Amino acid sequence: MTLVRVIARPLIASSFVFSGVERLRNTSATATQLAPVLKTVAKAVPSAAAITGNEKQVAQLLGATQVGAGLLLAIGRFSRLAATLLAVTAAVNTLADFNAADSSTPEARKTRRSQLLKNLSLIGAVLLAAVDTNGRPGIVWRAEHFATGARKNAVGISKDARKQLKKADSAVRRTAADVVGS
Repeated sequence: MTLVRVIARPLIASSFVFSGVERLRNTSATATQLAPVLKTVAKAVPSAAAITGNEKQVAQLLGATQVGAGLLLAIGRFSRLAATLLAVTAAVNTLADFNAADSSTPEARKTRRSQLLKNLSLIGAVLLAAVDTNGRPGIVWRAEHFATGARKNAVGISKDARKQLKKADSAVRRTAADVVGS
């Protein structure tokens, strides 16, 4: 792992871990913030109503996911999966925070906008971490490379097999000619 990754991943993850801990400590406040977002999700996806109906449980799940995924990202384990989970939870939290923020005064709107941009920047950072392969090829590249190699090997085997068949054919013909005497 490069020095940049060693430093950057814990820095990105720290915000999510602390946010997750705060959400777990203040589950009822988080649930109140999440209620409008969850109602919108329930309207858009009626089958999710069972999940979105319990705001407090969703708040606990979001907080725990942020803590767990943040720690995994910080230590570099399952970092792509952890970053993807953090991007999803950050998007939900960004919507909830933006809807709950005060926008009655110009100063409050400025603060709301600043928080929105900070949250969007964090989402961008974890999206970059989600596609970072740490200098190693990803699964898609490996599968394509394996398939290409298998095709080349199959073509090579068939060429070799044809050459061997031609050699065997000419050896049989020579032997037959020697036996028959022609």
